[in-house]
Formats: sequence, structure tokens, C-alpha cells
Amino acid sequence: MTAAKLKFVAPALVLAVAQTACGCSGGHDTGSEPVPAVSTPAPPSAASTSATGPHNEADVTFATMMIPHHAQAIEIANLMLIKSVIDPDVSSLAQRIKAAQEPEISQLRGWLAGWGASQSSPTGDHGHGGDDGMLGQGDLDALEAADGTEATRLFLKDMVKHHEGAIAMAETELTEGVNPAAKRLAQTIIDTQRAEIDEMKQLPGG
Repeated sequence: MTAAKLKFVAPALVLAVAQTACGCSGGHDTGSEPVPAVSTPAPPSAASTSATGPHNEADVTFATMMIPHHAQAIEIANLMLIKSVIDPDVSSLAQRIKAAQEPEISQLRGWLAGWGASQSSPTGDHGHGGDDGMLGQGDLDALEAADGTEATRLFLKDMVKHHEGAIAMAETELTEGVNPAAKRLAQTIIDTQRAEIDEMKQLPGG
């Protein structure tokens, strides 16, 4: 190649190298720049969700009483989940009860906070004349000490009673409450726990 030709080729070669390095061609963007990631906002926590709309004393009572009721159901489920000689179907049920009721507790607490209501439940019979299905300490101690088929028998017997109490509380909310969200949760509790009662009665020992 002659010196004259090199005089024109060299600048063109330098320009081509520069364009390649910057990811452009002919002065136009090729779209090689990284695209910003689109972040999906996390859903609001149950605790931050307020029960919008009107509420009355029945709604407050429902939320206040259901919190310790759910908490005891989780306690009962946990007693089963730490046992080693338990039917897998029973363990699965205990895990589902726990998974369903933990977020509902957060939701109920969020509602009470939004309503400016106390989150402490009354003492004694939990405000339902002893018909709320809550277990006494002796029942909890017996379940904790049991294992195998005896633990399963006690768990199913106690949890059926416990669910029946929750259903009664939820039915009262449907009749006397006015808050739409609280009434929806009450119906969910009724539907879910009735199905679980039917399931428990079909399990060995139920």
C-alpha cells in the first residue's frame, strides 16, 4: 500500500476502533447500554393494612378476642410440629393452621391500631362465656407430654374444640359487626376452619 493510501486509511481505522469501543456505529446508539432493572414493590404487610369503613364494638371485640385465640392455635400446632412420631398428615395440618393464622393475627392487630382500640383481651373466660374453645393449661400440658397416637388423639380433639369456638366467634361478627373487612375475615375463618374440622374427623384418631 502506498503512503498516500495509508494517509486516508489510518484515520478511518482509528474512527472504527473508537466507535467499536463506545458501542456505537455511524453515530447512533445501538442500545448496548444496560437497561435499568424494574423493581417490583413489595406488597404491604398485613399489619399495615387498615380495615377501612365503619366499625362498631362487635368488630373491636371480634379482633380483640381472635388474636389470643389464634395465638393459642399456633401454640397447639407448634407442640405437634416438634414431635417426632406423628402422622405426616397431622403434621401437615398443624403447619397449615400455623401458616394461615399467623398473618391473620398481624391483620387483626393492624385493624385495632387503626381503630385506636386496645389490643389486650379481657381476662377470665375471654368474653365468650367459656364457649370459645380455648384450652386450659392442663390440656396444653397433657398435649405437650404426649407422643405418638396419644398426641395425635389429643391434638385432633383439642383443635376441633378450638376451631368450633373460633367459628362461633366469627358467626357473631357476621351477625353483629359492620366493618366489611372484618366480616370478610370472619367468613374466611368459618369456611377454612369448618373444612379443617371435617379433615380432622377423617384422620386416624379424629
